[in-house]
Amino acid sequence: MEGKEEDVNVGANKFPEKQPIGTAAQTESKDYKEPPPAPLFEPGELKSWSFYRAGIAEFIATFLFLYVTVLTVMGVKRAPNMCASVGIQGIAWAFGGMIFALVYCTAGISGGHINPAVTFGLFLARKLSLTRALYYIVMQCIGAICGAGVVKGFQSGPYQANGGGANVVAHGYTKGSGLGAEIVGTFVLVYTVFSATDAKRSARDSHVPILAPLPIGFAVFLVHLATIPITGTGINPARSLGAAIIYNKDHAWDDHWIFWVGPFIGAALAALYHQIVIRAIPFKSKA
Repeated sequence: MEGKEEDVNVGANKFPEKQPIGTAAQTESKDYKEPPPAPLFEPGELKSWSFYRAGIAEFIATFLFLYVTVLTVMGVKRAPNMCASVGIQGIAWAFGGMIFALVYCTAGISGGHINPAVTFGLFLARKLSLTRALYYIVMQCIGAICGAGVVKGFQSGPYQANGGGANVVAHGYTKGSGLGAEIVGTFVLVYTVFSATDAKRSARDSHVPILAPLPIGFAVFLVHLATIPITGTGINPARSLGAAIIYNKDHAWDDHWIFWVGPFIGAALAALYHQIVIRAIPFKSKA
């Protein structure tokens, strides 16, 4: 009996504590400290080369993004039928794949936003200053205009004849439907960005920073599959602005406000949800 009791004691003490799961696993014992919020204005940034380098990276990334994606859209539009081209799935892969590649390339330089809605959401979460946010948005829009412009330069006639990749609400859908699609689609994207780049997850799971571009690109891919039939999928005001300016037809401007208001609302909701509900930052002790 003594031998059996010893075996029981060894077995009971072998795993003295239950392993926490879910939110219980998110303890402060990990190598993590909540980063301080970014200041609203940071004049010192304007004297730093890294600030301007980050803006240039956003410009180049958005330029390449528009070039490849709009060119893909033009290829599908010019084809005699969907089976003779990559189709909607191919367009979705082009958008998602480019975001995956470009976020991977630029994340260490500018954060890899490539989207004013993402920049706006991160600004609301105090991840970057207003100075940097405005600079990024301007550079993203200029990059998008240049990217769409190069596509038009390659094939001016077909570009104008096939819609120029401009976002419009499709026939059969109301403006409200288009706005809702843009809000929800951008929420999915920006929420994924917050989750994939969360500093606390990066401290807890070493693989998170490496994999971050993958879920972000995949979210873009999935949202495009869902909303291309409704709005052509904006979820990126710079992408919509660049195509609209280069295409420059009245119907491309009729619904253009949707592709700014919708993404900004979606980004704001994602920022609030992540910061207040998921991270519960306003409710954390100051101690």
